[in-house]
Amino acid sequence: MFQDREDAAAQLAERLLPYQEQHPLVLAIPRGAVPMAKIIAERLCGDMDIVLVRKLGAPGNPELAIGAVDETGWIYLTKEAELIVHDQEYIETEKKKQLETMQVRRKMYTPVRPPLNPEGRIIIVIDDGLATGSTMIAALHALRAKHPQRLICAVPVAPPETLDKVASYADETICLESPQFFYAVGQFYRVFQQVSDEEVIALLKE
Repeated sequence: MFQDREDAAAQLAERLLPYQEQHPLVLAIPRGAVPMAKIIAERLCGDMDIVLVRKLGAPGNPELAIGAVDETGWIYLTKEAELIVHDQEYIETEKKKQLETMQVRRKMYTPVRPPLNPEGRIIIVIDDGLATGSTMIAALHALRAKHPQRLICAVPVAPPETLDKVASYADETICLESPQFFYAVGQFYRVFQQVSDEEVIALLKE
C-alpha cells in the first residue's frame, strides 16, 4: 500500500537511481502520473515531459479498457476486445474520439513548445499503476518508433500477467509491487485523488 503518488514516486526514484548520471527523459502518461514524473525527473537530474495515449473504452463501459491509441492513430487491442466488440465501426469511432481528446490536450499542455525529442536518450515512462497495460503498451510502441537509446517502463504496481505483456515492448520493466489479487490501481493507494488539467499544465510550465 502506497500513501499517495508522492510516496510511490519517491520509491520508484530509488529504484531508478542507476540512471541518475545519464540525464534521462522521464515521460508521464497523463494525468495521474505527471506529479510522479516531476519528482522522479528531479531526483534523477533528468527532464520531464508527457507522452499522450488514450484508453479505448468498451461499449457501455468506458472505464473498461479494450485497448489504447497513440497520437499517430496506432491502436493496441487486448485479447478480450475480440470477445467484447463485434463491430469494427465501434473501434474506429472510439479511436476518433480519443484522438480528438489528445489533440485538445496537446494544445493545452504544451502550447509553447513541441514535445522533447526522445531520440538517442534514455526514456523512462511513468504511470501510477497498470491494470490491463493498454495505455503503457501504446506509449512504449509510440516511443520505440522515435529511436531511444533505452526504453524503460516504471510503475508502482501492476498484476503479473500485465507485466508479462508490457515487458516485450520495453528494454526494462520496473515494478515495485505485483500482487496476484488485483482489482484496480486505486486500491493500492491510501490517497488516490484525481489530477486536474490545471495541475498538469502548472507542472509542465515549471
